[in-house]
Amino acid sequence: MPELLEEQRESWGTRGGFILAAVGSAVGLGNLWGFPYKLYTYGGGAFLIPYILALFIVGIPLLILEFSLGHFTQRAAPDAFRRGHKGFEVIGWWGIILGFVIITYYPVILAYCFSFLGYSIAGIFSGGNLPWAGQGIEGVEKARNFFFDNYLHYHEGLSLGSIQWDIVWMLVVSWLAMYLSIFKGVKLVGKIVWITVPVPWLMLLILAIRGLTLEGSSQGLAYYLQPVWSELAKPTTWRYAFGQVFFSLSLAFGVMITYASFLHRKSDINNNAAIIGLADFATSFVAGLAVFATLGAMAFATQQAGTPVPVENVAKEGPSLAFVAFPYALAQLPYSAWFSFVFFFALITLGIDSAFSITESVLASIVDKTGWRRAIVLPVISVVGLGFGFFYVTQGGLNWLGIVDGFINGTWGIAFLGLLECTTLGWLWRINTLRKHANSRSDWRLGWWWDYLIRIVIPILLGTLFFWQLFDDLAAESGFIKMPDGKWNLANLVGLGIVSIAPVIAIILTIVKGKGENEHQVEKDLPTDGTGEGIGVFASSVIAAGVFVALIFTDQMKSYILWVIFGMAILSTLGVLYSSYLVDKHGNSRNEASWFVRWAGLIFVLDVSAFLAIALNLLTKAVKTEKAEPVVREMMSGISMIVLTAALVLIVGGLGWCFYKAIAAAATEKTMEIQAPEED
Repeated sequence: MPELLEEQRESWGTRGGFILAAVGSAVGLGNLWGFPYKLYTYGGGAFLIPYILALFIVGIPLLILEFSLGHFTQRAAPDAFRRGHKGFEVIGWWGIILGFVIITYYPVILAYCFSFLGYSIAGIFSGGNLPWAGQGIEGVEKARNFFFDNYLHYHEGLSLGSIQWDIVWMLVVSWLAMYLSIFKGVKLVGKIVWITVPVPWLMLLILAIRGLTLEGSSQGLAYYLQPVWSELAKPTTWRYAFGQVFFSLSLAFGVMITYASFLHRKSDINNNAAIIGLADFATSFVAGLAVFATLGAMAFATQQAGTPVPVENVAKEGPSLAFVAFPYALAQLPYSAWFSFVFFFALITLGIDSAFSITESVLASIVDKTGWRRAIVLPVISVVGLGFGFFYVTQGGLNWLGIVDGFINGTWGIAFLGLLECTTLGWLWRINTLRKHANSRSDWRLGWWWDYLIRIVIPILLGTLFFWQLFDDLAAESGFIKMPDGKWNLANLVGLGIVSIAPVIAIILTIVKGKGENEHQVEKDLPTDGTGEGIGVFASSVIAAGVFVALIFTDQMKSYILWVIFGMAILSTLGVLYSSYLVDKHGNSRNEASWFVRWAGLIFVLDVSAFLAIALNLLTKAVKTEKAEPVVREMMSGISMIVLTAALVLIVGGLGWCFYKAIAAAATEKTMEIQAPEED
C-alpha cells in the first residue's frame, strides 16, 4: 500500500513536542470546571469508576485509531478519510466544520481570562485589591454581580444587545496569540507547547498545594471525593462519565488525526495515546483537588465570619465556577491578587493550546484540499473566526455561547460524529490495516481485541448514548422542540440548525474537487467475497431496524413490548457477532468482505444501540430516585482517602509503565542500530 514520502510533509521536531501538543489539545478549560463539577454532581468518588472504565474502553482506543489514521495517511482528517473511500471524506469535513464553530466562541472565553488576568495584575500593583473581593454571602453576590453586570453587562434571553468593546479588544488579543502560535507550522507549535503545557500543570500544582494547606480544605475534598454509591445505579451517571471522556480528549474533531499526520514515519502511536489519555485524566483530577480544596477553605472562612456560604452554593458549572466562584474563593486568600494571577494565567495556557490545535486542524484540512499556502489561509481563518466572535461578545452573547457549545459538544454534535467515525473505519474499511500500521511503530502492540473495540463495543456505547439522548430530547414533556405553553423552543431550534448545516457543508466540500487530492490517491478496492451470505444478514439487519422504528410508535411500557425489546436486542447482538465473523472470514490481503456484509454489521450495531437506549429510557422513567448527597465531614473519611490514593496510584503507575515501555523500546532500537554494522 503506497505511503507518502517523508519530505512531502512537515514533521514535529521531537516526540516530546508532539505529546505535549496533543496533551495541550486534549487538556482545556473543561478540565478545570467540567470534570470536577461532574464528579461532584454524579457520585463523588464513585464517578471515577465509570470514568476510568470509559477512559480505557473508549478514550485511549479511539486516540490510537485517530493517531493511526493520521499517521498512516499523512493527511488532515478529510483527506485521511478519503484514503479509504471518496465518500468517507465527508466525515472528516464534518468534524472540521464543527471544530471551526468551536473556534468562533472558544477565543471569547479566552478573552474573559485575559480580562481577569489584567484585573489580577492591576490588583498586584494596587496593594492586592481585587474588584470583586467581598466577604461571606455578600462577597459571593459581589463576585457574581461583577462578572455578569459590571463585566458582561449580561441580560437573559435570546436578543444579542450591544457589543462590549472591552471584551472585543481581549478577543483580538486571543486571536493574535493563537495566530502567533501556529503561523510558522507545527515545528513552532512543538516548541511553544514546552511552555504552554507544563506551565498550567505547575500553576495547578501550586493552587492544589496552597488549597490543601488552607484550613477547612477537607470540607471541599469531602464533597469532591466522598463516594455516593447509589449514583452508580443511575444510567445518567454512566452517560455523563463516558461523555466527559469522549469530549475531554478532543476526539472526532480531526485534531488528533491532523497532529498525527505531522509525525515522523517511525514515531510511536500506541504508547503516545496512552500517555496523552492518562495525562488528561491526571490534569482533570488534580484540577478538581485544587478547585474543591480552595472552595472548602472559602466555605470555612465564611463560616468563621458568621455568614456561611456552603460549598454546593458556589460549585457551579462552566463560567460561574471559573469567573464567579473561584475568583471569590481566591479573594479570601492571603496575597489574593497573586493567586488570582496564577489561576487565570493557568486558564489561559490551558485554553490557548486547545484553541490553536483546532485552528491548526482547520488550516491543515484546507491546505491539503486546495494546495493553498498556510500564509494565506491562516489570516483568512483568523479574520472570519474573529468576525463570528462578535456575536458572543454582546450582552446576550453568553446565552448563545452556551447554546452552541451544548449542541456542538453534546450528543447531537461530536458524539454522533464519533459514532460515524468508528462504524465507518470499523466496518467499511479494513480496521486491521490501521492496527498493523500502529503495531509496526509502537513501544507495545495492540491485540485483536482492539479491532472489536472499534468495530463493535465503542459504536454500541456511543450509539446507545446518542439514541438515549435523542429519546430524552424529543419527549413531549421535555420541551426540547416546543415549550409546555406551545411556543417553539427557539434556542434549541437554532442549535439543531447549526449541527444540521455542518453535514450539508461537508458534502459540498467533498464534492468540490481540490488540487491536493491528486497527491493522495484513494486506496483501491479489492475483489469482494461473501455476497450470498451478506444479502441474508443485510436483510435481517434492515428488518430489525424496522422493528425498532415500529416500537417508537407503541406503548413501550406494556409487558409484551418489553419482551420484544429484549428479544430484538439479543438477536441484533448475534447479528453483529455473525457479521463481524464474516468480515474477518472474507477479508484478507487478496479479498475483502462484500458491502452487504459490512453494511449489515453497521446496521446491526445501530439496532443494538437503539434497543439498549429504549431499555435505559424505560428504566430511567420507571426508577425515580432522588439525588443522594454525600455525607460531608470536617475531615475526609477513610473511603475518601482510599479513592484519592487509588486515583493517584493509577495515574502515577500508568504513566510510569508508559515511560518504562518507551525507554525500553528506545534502548532496544539503539542496540539494534549499533549491532547492525557488525551483522553486515
